[in-house]
Amino acid sequence: MDPTTISQAVIEQLEAAWNAADGAAFARAFARDADFVNIRGELHSGTEAIAAGHQGIFDTIYRGSTVRYALIGARALDERVILAQVSGALHVPSGPLAGDLDALASIVLVAEGDGHRVAAFHNTLVAG
Repeated sequence: MDPTTISQAVIEQLEAAWNAADGAAFARAFARDADFVNIRGELHSGTEAIAAGHQGIFDTIYRGSTVRYALIGARALDERVILAQVSGALHVPSGPLAGDLDALASIVLVAEGDGHRVAAFHNTLVAG
């Protein structure tokens, strides 16, 4: 298990789903019972809530937005669990949150089936 390769593949999947404005595809990277804490400190638990929450922002405040994720580092906590630190650069073209935002996320990946899924994603806005 190479934590960097695994983590990079997952964040590429998340980035592609965000840039396609596809909440269901974004949630597919998550374990069924995953937790997602957004930049406002709101907790979304389970893939249905994660998909719906993301589709909601893709359709409203983050309509037309794009994100670039960059892996800062990843390390195995044991043979099944990886902790990754990821930076996110979000561009919002219009609306009440128009502009560029930077965030830092801690992501816990767990082995599931033939790959790894996000078990926890905690996103924090970087103060500008």
